[in-house]
Amino acid sequence: MAEIGIGIVGGGYMGKAHAVAMAAVGAVFNTSLRPRLEMICASSPKSADAHRRALGFARATDDWRMLVADPAVEAIIIATPQALHREIAEAAFALGKPVFCEKPMGASLTDAKAMVRAAQGHVNMVGYNYIRTPASQFARQLVAEGVIGDVTWFRAEHTEDFLADPQAPATWRTDGMANGCIGDLAPHIFNAALGLVGPIDRVMAELETVHVTRPGGRVTNDDQVQMMCRFDSGVMGHIFASRVATGRKMGYAYEITGTKGAIRFDQEDQNAIWLYKMEGPEATRGFAKILTGPAHPDYEPFCLGPGHGTGYQDQIIIEARDFLRAIETGEPVWPTFADGLAVVEVVDAALRSARAGAWVQVERAGHG
Repeated sequence: MAEIGIGIVGGGYMGKAHAVAMAAVGAVFNTSLRPRLEMICASSPKSADAHRRALGFARATDDWRMLVADPAVEAIIIATPQALHREIAEAAFALGKPVFCEKPMGASLTDAKAMVRAAQGHVNMVGYNYIRTPASQFARQLVAEGVIGDVTWFRAEHTEDFLADPQAPATWRTDGMANGCIGDLAPHIFNAALGLVGPIDRVMAELETVHVTRPGGRVTNDDQVQMMCRFDSGVMGHIFASRVATGRKMGYAYEITGTKGAIRFDQEDQNAIWLYKMEGPEATRGFAKILTGPAHPDYEPFCLGPGHGTGYQDQIIIEARDFLRAIETGEPVWPTFADGLAVVEVVDAALRSARAGAWVQVERAGHG
């Protein structure tokens, strides 16, 4: 059973989640490639060492360049603010090391394109964890197999309320477009749209800052975005994202309507999907709640009990398994950096549309 040395840049919320996932993935999925928590990087020597001790790393540093260059660090996980993503990824790829980068890729479309170029010939993945729940994997399967027929409509949202209180102070989250709702929450649900229905051809978007000032300063980015879209397939859609949606904690939700049925999902009930099939007597038709269990993708390794459920951390463990599989086989595992770029291209189109007040094409790599 081979080992691989893991280095994580960033010891905060996602850094911890990835460290825990890498510590658990071998036992959960019985992977033939087993991670070794080699080094963690944080913003100061003190915090880096605290993360080392808490998370079980062999070593710590406050210099990401040292981590990337260390020969015992054989694969890199980037869990920093997006302004650093490009530089770290390019340095790692230059040394031939696999890279897993948290979403969104870079601080701009230019960054994302550069990261895709740098990733050519190297193992790469971007972190979109919510789409990896057994329920959403099952939903993708149902759509792909034509269970609900041809898709005719898609509606989705990613709504949370962590900034719903207008008296919540201004922070780094309220400064700069990359940290706004369009750069933070919206990419998750754009990724879901692309994964469930396919490429988006054009969009019409509006951005809004609901609370323009907060204690400590002005807000320089958006609180929410609404977007109409047309997919390449011709399917009509609507997507909404908000960080001021009072009462919503993890409103990553979607509805997919087809010619033979429909699917509904809400991340606040992440272990279930609602499936409607247009069959049988009209009197008995209706949405059926399906609880996930061992018959659904990536559920059984966590639990043998149907309906017992998986959680947020399990999504990250599934990502860890996928990253290890990509490293071991050399085969791309969705979503790659190219898939991450596709999300950033939708973000860019939404921003251009909001500025122009008009429909705009999504300018995709290889399509102008």
